[in-house]
Amino acid sequence: MRELVDAFWRALAYCVHPRVIALSLLPLIIGAGIAFGLGWLYWAAAVDGVRALLESWTPVDAALQWLERVSGATFRVVLAPVIVVMLAIPVVVVLSVLLVALLMTPAIVRLVAARRFAALEQRRGSGLLGSAWVSIGSTLAALAALAITLPLWLIPPMMLVLPPLIWGWLTYRVMSHDALAEHADAAERRTLIGRYRLPLLAMGVVTGYLGAAPSLLWAFGAVTLVLAPLLIPLSVWLYTLVFAFSSLWFTHYALAALERLRREAVVPVPTVATAPAIAAGPAPPPILPAP
Repeated sequence: MRELVDAFWRALAYCVHPRVIALSLLPLIIGAGIAFGLGWLYWAAAVDGVRALLESWTPVDAALQWLERVSGATFRVVLAPVIVVMLAIPVVVVLSVLLVALLMTPAIVRLVAARRFAALEQRRGSGLLGSAWVSIGSTLAALAALAITLPLWLIPPMMLVLPPLIWGWLTYRVMSHDALAEHADAAERRTLIGRYRLPLLAMGVVTGYLGAAPSLLWAFGAVTLVLAPLLIPLSVWLYTLVFAFSSLWFTHYALAALERLRREAVVPVPTVATAPAIAAGPAPPPILPAP
């Protein structure tokens, strides 16, 4: 637990490092460009499609009519854009994870290693292809989990539990691998992930809940939909900072654990002290029997 908290505070301090702040802008530019382009091309079509889908379901349309009589006609107007935003947020989160893993994490690992673990040997147990394989495979698994559990999001408690768990598992899988890719060999990486699986998963869940914080920007009603072209890039940047923090947290924790593992492997063999041999002198004269 002490190592977990120590890595947390170190990661928090590194978040204000100029290089980390500069690195956070690159995924922001790419992610914001993709989000803005998709919104520019498909926002109206997506909202119209969701609205038509809701109205085509008779039970849903009857419920919407009842809600209109209770809360006013603006509810139907706002509901479809809110659903589109809720569906787009997981895509933005997954995109942020991939961008941080591919662009920021290697640079962050080098920064932490140079400042704190300069003497730690780099054994390069995984390269770019290995990291890409883990990132893509874990992302596909997370998207499948999202698709399967999406109906459960309508249950209020599940909305607060399932997404952070899925983001936490995805972050744990991607960040644990990438934090150790350059310095640990394959055997060391498997040993560390197996030994510290629960703390690493807990770190992923915590950062998963932190990743849900930017969603609060959309909790201010219809005004946020008008400001969507500005809020989407801001959300991407906040997501990027959260995952940059998680990358720093995992890197500090994983490299410190690797350093301890290698110290454990170099255990001196105890030597058994032997008494010095007594030099042999001349044999004593034989004892003759008394006459």
